[in-house]
Amino acid sequence: MAQRVFQQSYHVPGTLAANVSIVFTTPFDCQLLHVSAVGSNTNNGLLSIGTTAAAEAYLASASIGDANLPAEFDRQDFVGGQYPHIPRGTAVAIALDYDGAGGTATQNFTLVLTFTEG
Repeated sequence: MAQRVFQQSYHVPGTLAANVSIVFTTPFDCQLLHVSAVGSNTNNGLLSIGTTAAAEAYLASASIGDANLPAEFDRQDFVGGQYPHIPRGTAVAIALDYDGAGGTATQNFTLVLTFTEG
């Protein structure tokens, strides 16, 4: 039986002046398969994905894509080199450092997460 694939997407328009924090709770067990992240400009944005207890549990700080060319992350990029299994009820935390260490601020940030159920 095939596992159901689903996606979550987020878009923050404009030039960011502060970090972005997104938190959601998973309604069932799932596995993170793929992440796509980009700004519309050349930027220094850094993305991390984890839990509210461990901010980089799934994806350690990684540069997002520039100039509408998304950076893609999958198994080899995730912590431990494996697809993260996320138990039901986990508070997943996504953080974007909008300008890295004081570099160029991200504009028009877009993030797409792809999961399988189970």
